[in-house]
Amino acid sequence: MSDLIGSNLRAHLPVLLACVPGLCWAADPLPVPAPLLSGIETQYFDPSVRPQDNFYRYVNGKWLETTDIPAGMAAYGTGPELYVEAQAQLRAVIEAAVRDPTATAGTDTAKIADLYNSFMDEAAIEQQGIGSLTSEFARIAAIARKQDIPALIAHLQQIGVSVPYNQSVQLDPADSTRYAFSLAQDGLGLPARDYYLKDDDPTLRLMRRKYQECIAAELQQLGDSNSDQLAADVVTLETALARAQWNRSDSRDPNKTHNRIEIGALGRMASGYDWASYLAAAGVTGKLRFVIVSQPSYLQGFAQLVAKTPLATWRAYFRWHLLSDYSQYLPHRFSDVHYEFYGATLQNIPQDVPRWRRGVALVDQFIGQGLGQLYVASEFPPSAKMRAESLVENLLHAFRDDIATLDWMGADTRRQALAKLAKMIIKIGYPAHWRDYSALSFRRDDLAGNVMRAYSFENRRTIDLLGKPLDRNDWDSTPQSVNAFYNPQRNEIVFPAAILRAPFFNEAADDAVNYGAIGMVIGHEISHAFDEQGSRYDGDGNLHDWWTADDRARFEARTRPLIAEYSAFVPIPRHHLDGERTLDENIADNAGLAIAYRAYRLSLGGKPAPVIDSLSGDQRFFMGFAQAWREKVLDSYAVQMLQSDPHAPSADRVLGALINQSAFDETFDLKAGDHMYLPTDQRVTIW
Repeated sequence: MSDLIGSNLRAHLPVLLACVPGLCWAADPLPVPAPLLSGIETQYFDPSVRPQDNFYRYVNGKWLETTDIPAGMAAYGTGPELYVEAQAQLRAVIEAAVRDPTATAGTDTAKIADLYNSFMDEAAIEQQGIGSLTSEFARIAAIARKQDIPALIAHLQQIGVSVPYNQSVQLDPADSTRYAFSLAQDGLGLPARDYYLKDDDPTLRLMRRKYQECIAAELQQLGDSNSDQLAADVVTLETALARAQWNRSDSRDPNKTHNRIEIGALGRMASGYDWASYLAAAGVTGKLRFVIVSQPSYLQGFAQLVAKTPLATWRAYFRWHLLSDYSQYLPHRFSDVHYEFYGATLQNIPQDVPRWRRGVALVDQFIGQGLGQLYVASEFPPSAKMRAESLVENLLHAFRDDIATLDWMGADTRRQALAKLAKMIIKIGYPAHWRDYSALSFRRDDLAGNVMRAYSFENRRTIDLLGKPLDRNDWDSTPQSVNAFYNPQRNEIVFPAAILRAPFFNEAADDAVNYGAIGMVIGHEISHAFDEQGSRYDGDGNLHDWWTADDRARFEARTRPLIAEYSAFVPIPRHHLDGERTLDENIADNAGLAIAYRAYRLSLGGKPAPVIDSLSGDQRFFMGFAQAWREKVLDSYAVQMLQSDPHAPSADRVLGALINQSAFDETFDLKAGDHMYLPTDQRVTIW
């Protein structure tokens, strides 16, 4: 008998012996497992709404009526609710670190405490003024010629300041085994290029005017006597930068944005700009043979703007962006003005979030995996990770089955799709290895300096990746992120611990609600590997179009009706949803829900689902989906999201996906005349 079998037998000996008559002792009784919950929050149902007419309001109506958006927030719903809950848990973890008498200098625990304390000590911040930024403003003022701009840009990038183009180290789209240095458009103070260029929208025109006023007010606090003129110059320059940028459709096309430029050709592509000086200051000279440029024409336009824009305007621009990006770490005379525009005006949030929450977010941003290690130990049991992994396996099984029978996918594409699915990396909960922060240091009396040191540390960490092999087990996110995503270059899906909580994932509930909620999200993310964007990357993460032209034509024909379907939604008066801009995410919502339902049925193993709280398994599945997306949004923020968010608003995500699901139609007995009824021949079926 092998040791493994022997260990299993020994573990069960008390139970086995207890069944043998005549023995003189009794084993402890086996614990009786608690009955699983439905996980459906029926207290929020609105019985005045028929599920066949508006399922979203039927499931969430009373929540929508009784829930207020908390002060300091522009939206509130499942995601923000989990975020707030995670923030409270992280606060407890951080404050335990602050109180920990055993935390020695140099440990992650001590660094967490120092960074948090530096943000919470408002008296020290007021006393220090612009403190560590003094030398940075002097550096900007010292540029005496335009040839100094490239080195200044490289330096400002290293401390987290927005400049006309950003640099990043990411996987080479043509070879996912190595890292590449990338340059992309950046440098706008408003959320998107349309804020500068669309004159037919009164809201966007108002935001431009308020933005200019914000710049003037903050520069005046800095002591600039001509702040009004400087603000106007900055907005004019940013408008020119916005005009040079590509539209959203082109900027999301991976083939268009993968432009491999040899180092020697940079100067010819964007002539007149000293790229050698920039690369030297960025610390990458000698490490690169080429760079990846997202928008070559934008860099050409930027180089032309450098030549024709007065040096004084560039100084004002850099001065403003340094001040803007650091205002929240400065005295109230700066941070309040900044919040007045970016919070109160742009997002219509009447008051800022509590300072402790902003302090938690700061620690999360700059020493996130150190904090995450403490968070996981406190909040994420191994049993939750195991159950989530089991659920993911069923989703992958459902995808394998579906790929084998898709009528729009040809044989060769089907073969490559199955190969890609087999290579997909699944990351659940937290990383196997934690990030090393030993080279990062903080002082509890220097907040702005701490932020600069944190940005510089991260910049050095990523630059050091150049020339090194890819570690596919590395996590770019943190366990406490309330998020889930698919990364095509790594061919991985990531589900951090913080999103694996109710109502997305309820360990105490029956499977139905979890498949409808987090299962749909998992299916959504996996489907991105096989949509229009995912088709551009193979199973190794390389930029390689592995679909045939016929397959792509069939896919586009199948998904095209979704554009009209979602464009008919009007989330707020006079503002239609853009069905074309949100198409990729709408496809993923429909695909994710269909695959999650299939995976749920697979999980039953042919057995009937239990009836819980008088609800069938299928009813709980769809209710779990709807309640996971409950949300309230301020109108002004909704307008902003309609301009920039590739996702539909939550209510439209739910309704748009449900009307195409025949299983939903059958579960709730929809008939012609019901508001959510869609004839079978009009339903969009992708998976």
